[in-house]
Amino acid sequence: MAAFALAQLPRTAFGRDVVDYTLSAAPLQFMPVSGTAFAALAYNGKLPGPVLRVAFGQRLRARYLNRCGVSTSVHWHGMILPNAMDGAVGVTQSGVPNGGSFLYEFTPGPAGTRWYHDHDVNMGMTRGLFGLFVVEDPREERADAEFALVFHDVPRMETIMAALRGVSRAPMTDPNGAPELLEMRPDDKMGDEVAYQAHCINGASYPNTKSLAVRVGQKVRLRILNANPTQTRYVRLGGHRLRVTHSDGNPLVQPIEVDALRVGVAERYDAWFEVTKPGAWLLQGISSDPLAFEQAVVIHTEGMEQAPPQGSSQSLEGVDYFTYQKAAGITSSPPDLTAQIRKDFQLGGGDYGSNRWTINGKTYPDTEKILVKRGDRIVIRFTNKTDMDHPMHLHGHTYDVVEINGQTLARPLAKDVSLVTANGGTLTWRFDATSPAGRWLLHCHNDIHMMDGMMTEVVYGSS
Repeated sequence: MAAFALAQLPRTAFGRDVVDYTLSAAPLQFMPVSGTAFAALAYNGKLPGPVLRVAFGQRLRARYLNRCGVSTSVHWHGMILPNAMDGAVGVTQSGVPNGGSFLYEFTPGPAGTRWYHDHDVNMGMTRGLFGLFVVEDPREERADAEFALVFHDVPRMETIMAALRGVSRAPMTDPNGAPELLEMRPDDKMGDEVAYQAHCINGASYPNTKSLAVRVGQKVRLRILNANPTQTRYVRLGGHRLRVTHSDGNPLVQPIEVDALRVGVAERYDAWFEVTKPGAWLLQGISSDPLAFEQAVVIHTEGMEQAPPQGSSQSLEGVDYFTYQKAAGITSSPPDLTAQIRKDFQLGGGDYGSNRWTINGKTYPDTEKILVKRGDRIVIRFTNKTDMDHPMHLHGHTYDVVEINGQTLARPLAKDVSLVTANGGTLTWRFDATSPAGRWLLHCHNDIHMMDGMMTEVVYGSS
């Protein structure tokens, strides 16, 4: 599968008021490496699905055709849009039945690196229904070359079937991405996780990933998405530091340089580097998993296609990787938690052998809903009592992360997914109720944890 070179897309396509796309979802026999076959679901016969791209202010008209054999939908992740277009089955729409269709129509925003994926109960996202969505901001710095890189993984089908049956799953994964755990202790709280058989970038595993060609002197922009349903990814480019400008598509107040990215489930980062000399380098996932070498792609200059690429150690020791604290800075002042609504949510559950993940001891739909009026300011403080990180996501809003593990952030960090660290970690959001009225899901973006109850809603009432 070719990598997506966004810089090569014709810009004449952005002269229209409306951009039309058709997404057709259907089964796909997916083979990222020899000997590995997976009964996937895919948009338009591609895994990941096609990169969708509009200019900020353009209207999107996306006709969705479901040929999967099960009910599915399309959730437009990270976008503020009419509630009926959000794609959350059972909340904002009914699932699109097999053989059915649905027309999604809205003006995508905010600008930035967004994505789209299934949001039904049949694990369509885990099986391959996802793709990158770019809302181009004409005011931004222009790159000389730009690439979309979707990190994703092939699960073992037996774990998916077990998940759909609602029974406990055999764990073989690390919640934090490095290293993956191959054995479980009796007291571990990871009894329902997904096991993987291959790691991919843009539909292939290394060395079958298609290399990316650059030229000396170019400024290169990477739009990176972690579409793994359960695992954090650490991403590094051999021989280069990365200048991070956006988190979840939202511009950082101050860009920062790091050796590597930490990309939680569903997070996106825009990272830049400059090509200063000829060469070949590996952009790769860093992990102790024996299959980690598969998640890599070669970036090279002209004439260096066959050169041995410069890689990185599979260790994070001494690596300066992206964290929220580095991106936003730390201050000794307490965070501003002035708000009409304040909630404390304890994330729990996940006992070994169980399939129950909770918010304040309850599973969805019995979790406490957040009832808001337009104009309200809301503060939510999460405390994670489990031994897994939880990537918490809010539909239809962008929030500011203002506190992490007792540290106040000096600058607001605009996000739509953020990791609450394991074993007592805390994280505080602040946002305003200014989105369209309706019911907006708030959930862990670990696909299994969401299915097993770690979810609630922000519900707009009368103003």
